[in-house]
Amino acid sequence: MKKKSNLWFEIKKGYAFIYRQLRMYVRFYMWELVWLVYTIALALSVGFIGAGMQKLSGSANINVSEVTLFLVTGSLLWGYLSMIVLETNFLVTIERWEGTIEYTFMAPVSRVVHILGMTLFSVLYGLIRTALVLVVVALVLKLDLSNANVGSALLVLMLASLSFVGFGALTAIFPIIAPEKGFQVVHIFDAVLLMVSGIFYPISVLPGWLQVFSKFSPATYTLQGMREAIIHGTGVAELFVPVLLPLIVCGVVLIPVGIWGFTKAEEYAMRTGKLKRDG
Repeated sequence: MKKKSNLWFEIKKGYAFIYRQLRMYVRFYMWELVWLVYTIALALSVGFIGAGMQKLSGSANINVSEVTLFLVTGSLLWGYLSMIVLETNFLVTIERWEGTIEYTFMAPVSRVVHILGMTLFSVLYGLIRTALVLVVVALVLKLDLSNANVGSALLVLMLASLSFVGFGALTAIFPIIAPEKGFQVVHIFDAVLLMVSGIFYPISVLPGWLQVFSKFSPATYTLQGMREAIIHGTGVAELFVPVLLPLIVCGVVLIPVGIWGFTKAEEYAMRTGKLKRDG
């Protein structure tokens, strides 16, 4: 009974971080509305590239529907996966700016609960926002999703989220150590990771040396799996070895490494006095 009580207490601690971030987003809801409109406009712009591919290439043999789905899937996943990483870092950055991060670190909360609480909110909010964007884009572009395997797509997305939770925790080291520049540095890592993962193009068009890096990116397998599931209706069994297994390995490795790295950065920042509000 005591173990059950302790587990429930830890769950409530994690929910406190989720609720805190929810209240922040409600407070600044107009900013979120701006970003939602921006994300929709960006996804539609990318989708229109696919819709106009026949006219751009001068060839009538292009499967416009498949090209459009390929590009839109990349755009939506880029927005979703980036959001998990950037929002996690933004939450740390906000605490640095507000001068409350030391109090959070001193609270009787394990770092695992702290990180998972922050990242779980990013995942949930990212899923909701991505679903809204997908509905709007599908209606405007009249996307044909009749072949989509929803079960496979959701499984790929779930495993990808675990990988990016770990990656987000690992990159959150930068705003802890450098409040003024850390968040900007994260954008570089995020952009490079997505560049080598084939957001709007197949991996085969990359130079050979970049293709090597793509094999270590969880986004590569996420994009491949989502496109197979949505465009071709590929099932879980066919996706297991080329997509699901690598994502499982990425999650198993990145989550503990991310938590370990975040903890070490916290210890270093507290030891060297880098947590003070003026940086």
